[in-house]
Amino acid sequence: MGFLRQKMLWIGALAVLLVLAIFGVAMMGSIAGAKPKSLPVALVALDQPVELPSGETLAVGDMMKGMLQANSQLPIHWETVNSEAEAREGLDSQKYYGALVLPEDLSAGILTLQSPAPKPAVVQVLANEGMSTQASTAVRQMLGQAMKMAGAELSKQALTMIGSQTDMLPVTTAQALLIPFEVHEEVVHPVGANHASGNAPGMLIQILWIGCLILSVFLFQALQKAVNAGSRGIAIVLQGAAGLLLTGLASGFLVWMASSWYGMELANGGSVWLMLWLAGSAFFLLQSTLLNWIGLPAMGILVLLMFFSMPLLNMAPEFLPQATQDWLYSWTPLRFAASALRDVMYFDGYAPSSSHSAVMWFIAGGFLVLLLASTFKKGRRSDKGKSIAAS
Repeated sequence: MGFLRQKMLWIGALAVLLVLAIFGVAMMGSIAGAKPKSLPVALVALDQPVELPSGETLAVGDMMKGMLQANSQLPIHWETVNSEAEAREGLDSQKYYGALVLPEDLSAGILTLQSPAPKPAVVQVLANEGMSTQASTAVRQMLGQAMKMAGAELSKQALTMIGSQTDMLPVTTAQALLIPFEVHEEVVHPVGANHASGNAPGMLIQILWIGCLILSVFLFQALQKAVNAGSRGIAIVLQGAAGLLLTGLASGFLVWMASSWYGMELANGGSVWLMLWLAGSAFFLLQSTLLNWIGLPAMGILVLLMFFSMPLLNMAPEFLPQATQDWLYSWTPLRFAASALRDVMYFDGYAPSSSHSAVMWFIAGGFLVLLLASTFKKGRRSDKGKSIAAS
């Protein structure tokens, strides 16, 4: 019974519950209940209405456009554009997760179902896989299902229209009624082989963050010992220079390991290495700055930042709860690094108007200044610094 009265037993139980609560929020709370909302998709309605023998007008494109926009169950935000070229430009600039192109001959193709030689039109579904495999797959599935429903409705209407004119249907017409239009799916900016289903950028950034964190701790310990033997200012400059150099070497090793050991297809390995070096430099400078100013307790902040950020790296923001978007996704540096690497790997470095790589440069430059400024902070607290180094 004496064991049950020990304070450490109950303190340990409370500590376990606290850790589970914190990391539960970090790993599950930010993405719990994630579902797509208002996924931006381009809609290109090029269909030209045709006149029926009865004198009425058949406008299948307008009908399908109205049906899609009125369907509130689709978690899609339609962006109407004027041409397929404009839609593809939006896909390149990461404005849309996908696009639906209704061709000019859509109504004409439906009208040919009554003829002995039906010529169904081809509807195009474009999926922007490089932007987000998760979101583009969802868009492709939703558009495919919507096209099946539209095709069934058009088949029903065409059958009613033809049935009013004749009781006998040619075999070719009957077959064409089953598929009133064809759907062609195209993946733009596809991910390469062995890219973990498009999750490679987030995965590489997680590994890089951990590697930089280990490097930052060891260089911080080396700094503490160097301060006792010489000038702190010179030691901090050498700490930063050594960290940036080693980060470049570590980034190169990570690229080589991913491609050589695991067969990750990298069409532009040099650019990937440079972006990882930039991201790693920003990580190292951020981590080292906090360690220099706060000391080893900063590790708690850095570890929590990593665990809170990890679930977000490969998720489209439209899948996240609004609170997560506003309070975490909008500022975490790991997300910007993963997005910048995604730009390089799948979009040849082209990013939206607010470049993710520019954010990484800003982080690196800002924390470099703060790292060098830690020279003055330590000068006033040298005794405490020596005690930390001694421990």
